Amino acid sequence: MRLELGEPIDGLTPRQIEVLRLIACFCDRQRYSPTMAELAGELGLSRSTVFEHLGELQRKGLLSTSPGKARSLKVTSRGRRLLEQTGGVEPDVDDEPRGDVPLLGRIAAGLPREAVENTESISLESCFGLGDDLFALEVSGDSMIEENIEPGDYVICRRTNTADNGELVVALVDDGEATLKRFYKESHRIRLQPANGNYEPIYTNNCHIEGVVVGLVRRL
Repeated sequence: MRLELGEPIDGLTPRQIEVLRLIACFCDRQRYSPTMAELAGELGLSRSTVFEHLGELQRKGLLSTSPGKARSLKVTSRGRRLLEQTGGVEPDVDDEPRGDVPLLGRIAAGLPREAVENTESISLESCFGLGDDLFALEVSGDSMIEENIEPGDYVICRRTNTADNGELVVALVDDGEATLKRFYKESHRIRLQPANGNYEPIYTNNCHIEGVVVGLVRRL
C-alpha cells in the first residue's frame, strides 16, 4: 500500500516526511548522515526549525542519533518502512558490496578496561574522505621501518605539489624514482630523511612532491 503526502501521516506533517526522506537519501548516497547546516541549506529552513523537526522524528521512533557524535543521524527501520510506503526511498538493500567494517567500540592497549559496543562502521571513506586528490601506494623497502612503516603496508596520500618541513611525502627525485621520506627544506637544498639507520638522507635540488601521507593501512 502506498500512502500519499497530502495529509499528515502517522502524526507527521509533509515537511517532516520530507526531512526524513532527505536524511535517508543522503545517507544512502554518501554513506554518512548530513549535518544540521546541510539539512537547513537543502530544505531552505533555519537550523532551529530543522532541529524541531528532527526532535519530532526521534520522538516518533523514525530517526535515531548518538548524542555528542557528529553525523550520527540514522533513519530507523520503522522510518524506512514509512518512506517505502510513501514512495520516498527505495528499500534499504545494497546492490553493490560496501567497504565498511563494523566499528564495535574501543579496546585497551594499556590497562584492561571494559569494551563498550557501538553500532558504527569504518571505511577508507569515513577515515580519509573520497576524491581525486587521494591515492594509495604499497610500500616497498625498509627505509621507514623506524617509524613503523613496513614493506607491504599501504600509505594513503593526498595529492599535492607542496609540503611542510617534517611531513611524510611521496617525492620524485633526480633519477625520476619515487621515494617515501620525511621532507625538509634546508638553505640550499632539499633533504629527504629516511627512518632507518642503514640509509643515508637523500639530498637534492630537484625534488617534485607527488603527495603527502595522511594515513596507513596494514594487513596483519
